[in-house]
Order: sequence, then structure tokens, then C-alpha cells
Amino acid sequence: MIARSFRLGRAEVGPGHPAYIIAELSANHGQNFEEAVRLVRAAKESGADAVKLQTYTADTMTIPSNGPDFQIRGGTIWDGRNLHELYQDAYTPWEWQPKLKQVAESLGMDLFSTPFDPTAVDFLESMHVPAHKIASFEVVDLPLIEKIAATGKPIIMSTGMATLAEITEAVDTIFGAGNRQLVLLKCTSAYPAAPDTMNLRTIPHLAEAFGVPAGLSDHTLDIAVPVAAVVLGACVIEKHLTMSRSVPGPDSAFSLEPAEFRRMVEAVRAAEKAVGSVHYGVTADDAKSRVFRRSLYVVADIKSGEPFTEANVRSIRPGHGLPPKMIREVLGRRAATDLPKGTALRLDLILS
Repeated sequence: MIARSFRLGRAEVGPGHPAYIIAELSANHGQNFEEAVRLVRAAKESGADAVKLQTYTADTMTIPSNGPDFQIRGGTIWDGRNLHELYQDAYTPWEWQPKLKQVAESLGMDLFSTPFDPTAVDFLESMHVPAHKIASFEVVDLPLIEKIAATGKPIIMSTGMATLAEITEAVDTIFGAGNRQLVLLKCTSAYPAAPDTMNLRTIPHLAEAFGVPAGLSDHTLDIAVPVAAVVLGACVIEKHLTMSRSVPGPDSAFSLEPAEFRRMVEAVRAAEKAVGSVHYGVTADDAKSRVFRRSLYVVADIKSGEPFTEANVRSIRPGHGLPPKMIREVLGRRAATDLPKGTALRLDLILS
């Protein structure tokens, strides 16, 4: 199926348009509003099109419990912590979010968020966000997805960990609610993720399988991965932004600093230009290099009426003479006039 573009906030998103680049703030504000504002400004300076928040509280995400099910383990960067405590440290206060949206919009950027429960959807709708994000972990929460889809707003959905069947269920839920403004993001839900786990060839497959734009939610610390994704057709790139990885925080270890984010954006934009379109032949830039092609030249003085031979005609640079493929037609024929060494051979210089 062919993916169709659609309007998302200030940009057109989809094939044929520049990749829409999202700076994910997540918990990198460290519960400091001024730091959150600095991050929004850094996102603008780094070339992002949008800023994304996360809208939840510890109590909307989980329950306070010290039971074994609620202890984080298994090799994550958060091992040893309690879920409720982690989300209490990481959440973005809801009263900040309208203010941050105003800051972003004053800078010419979109701001939207990931709602993690129905109350968050209602809150974000009261903010008049231009879109909603669905996190990888919520792909299986079909009632939440249905509520988000019913807003009629564009949706960006990460697909980390999801099977093709689970993605299909989620997409069917969105389409069933009458919403076809959807972007699917390839995502590896590891924090940080290694480049060799990314499987970026999934991006064009997602676009073809579901007929929607596809992109990448990237948790690697390598700017090469988003560039490769864009070459493969990614229409959206989402990347975490922090002012400094040296400042401890739940998400800082897998976030880019502003200078790195800027380099990523510049590399993505260069890659978009380089991809171009299918083209053969001369471009405006390489037309001037045609002179360095080979062509047929007189390489020894020839008197009028003398034959052309391998001793007096050769294929050499530059390219102002007859094409080299004509050498067999030229050899043995005679010069129409005196031809000094260095003459570019032309048809009118050859007797018929």
C-alpha cells in the first residue's frame, strides 16, 4: 500500500516531505521547570520540529507496592528501583505542560505528548495539542488507543516489542475509530539500544504493510542510525534530548546532548538531499566535468588527404572530439584538410 502524507501541526508528514524531527524531553528536566524550558529552547536551536512530553503521574502509571512484581530487574538501567518511585521521579508535572507548549509555539515548534491513561488524553485535549503519541509499551492497550484515536488528532505510535499481529490490532483499532492520520515508528525498546539491534529494514515494511508513513524512535547514542533510517524512507525521527548526560536522571544515559542533536539533524537533512530521485545522465553540477571524458584527437600532424591511423589518432582527454566508440569508423579514412597535433576530431574534418 502507498503511504499518504497528512498535516501534523506546522508540517506535512509523509513521503516526499522532510523528516519530522521530534525532541523527546521525557524526564531530562530533573523536576526543574526552568530546566524544562532550557530543553525546549535547546530543541529549537538543535533543529527539532517538535518537542514531546510524557503525561502521567506515578499513580496513573502504577500503584505503590514493594511486591516483587513492582521491582525493576532484568538488566535495565533502572534495575533495583520500584516502579512507583521511578515514575514519581520521572514524571513531568501537568501544570508545566501548557506553559511549555506556549514556549515551544513561540519558537515555531509543535509540542505534544504521550498520554498513558484516559485522564491524560482528556488533559492533553484541553491543551489543544496538535497530535498524540502512543508509546511502545501501550501498543497492547486497545481501549486507550481507541480513546486517543477518537480525538481525530494525528497519532504517532511506536512499535517496540510488538509483534506484527499486535501492531495490526492497534492499527485496526485506530482505523476503526475513523482516524487514518497515523505514523508507525520502528523502535527497539532497550535503553540505550545497540545499532545492531535496530533492524531498520522494518521501516519500509511497516509503511507498505499498513499504508501509513513510518519512522524511527531511536534510543541509540549514534547519529548514524537516524540517517540510515531516513535513507530507508523514515518520515519521522524521535530522539531523546538532554542538556548533559553527566547529570544523572532516568533517561539521560540514552539521550543526545544539544550539539549532538544538532549534528544529527544536519546529517539527516544532508542525507535527504543526497537520496534525491532516480536519475541518470548529466546533472547541473557534473556538466562541467564532461570535459574530462575521453574523445578522439589528432596526436600527430596530418596532411590533407593522409589516412587516419593508430599513430596519429587516439582516444585521449579532454572530451571535445568525436566519441571514442567511433575510432573504427575513423581509422583508414582520410583527412579533409591539414590537421595539426592537438586537433579535436570532428566529422567535417574527415573525407566521406
